[in-house]
Amino acid sequence: MSKATPETTLSARNLTRCFGNRQVIHNISLELKRGEVLGLLGHNGAGKSTTLQMLTGCLLPDSGEIEICGINLSRQPMLAKTHIGYLPETPPLYRELSVNDYLTFAARLRGMKPAAVAEALAQTMRRCGLEAAGKKIIGTLSKGYQQRVGIAQAIIHRPAVVVLDEPTVGLDPEQIREIRALIRELGNAYSVILSTHVLSEVESVCDRVEIMQHGKLIYGDTSARMQQHGQVSGFIISLRKPPALSELEGIAGVSSVEQISATQFRVLHAPDDNPSGALLTLAEQNGWRVEQLTPLQATLEDVFVKITGAEKGTAEEIK
Repeated sequence: MSKATPETTLSARNLTRCFGNRQVIHNISLELKRGEVLGLLGHNGAGKSTTLQMLTGCLLPDSGEIEICGINLSRQPMLAKTHIGYLPETPPLYRELSVNDYLTFAARLRGMKPAAVAEALAQTMRRCGLEAAGKKIIGTLSKGYQQRVGIAQAIIHRPAVVVLDEPTVGLDPEQIREIRALIRELGNAYSVILSTHVLSEVESVCDRVEIMQHGKLIYGDTSARMQQHGQVSGFIISLRKPPALSELEGIAGVSSVEQISATQFRVLHAPDDNPSGALLTLAEQNGWRVEQLTPLQATLEDVFVKITGAEKGTAEEIK
């Protein structure tokens, strides 16, 4: 009996894959929930595309199991794949066809009955912002619109799971914003898993993050908690008439003070002992004249470097 619940649209357990004598994927397990956008984050070469190819049935794992909506992908591949929509890194477009003809072909290829194709085509064109492009030849479209067509072919049969491999690569900033907004909207109707090495993509699009490195999943959490993972306990304070550095270092709860400029200081403290209140009181009493106090926040880039750097250090220790 399947272990998948109605809320679990994709379940992968202990996936491995070798190319020749080299193992490139190491015991990967993950789940995708209904209505969730999951970001598979990692450097180029981390194994993201290989993983997505296995999850969509394009590449067989050497070991492990994949279920799509409770259907075993290796035992019932045709049935399982009816629930999957896939956009590879290079969109599978026929550049000589019109958008309408190509998407109609994609719908029929997915086994949709002719009577259902027209309605599915209209809905998909609307959702992907392609209403005005139906009669245009795909090869004449901009890169951004070709990417929209690629996403459209992945969702026209209304799959439960949509898999997108680097969906914004090669696009200009305006196209990236449009595609990200589309992916976020797709998350309301489908389960979406996308691979990316762009950290801002995680922040703007994903509910949850899995980080890959050297073919292994090394971290998984919500995107909000990922940002908190590298949170620094401290603040930057600007004082128009600052005291001696030693006086700031002597305030209860302060662990260290770094002078950034003549009037600006980086103050670090223990997570559960914030001395900012005491510092502001002393500043008022002594006429230090506080201009600004800003809590320190780690960027996603800081967190990513911290997580992947820690894993690299652990691997080197094991060696």
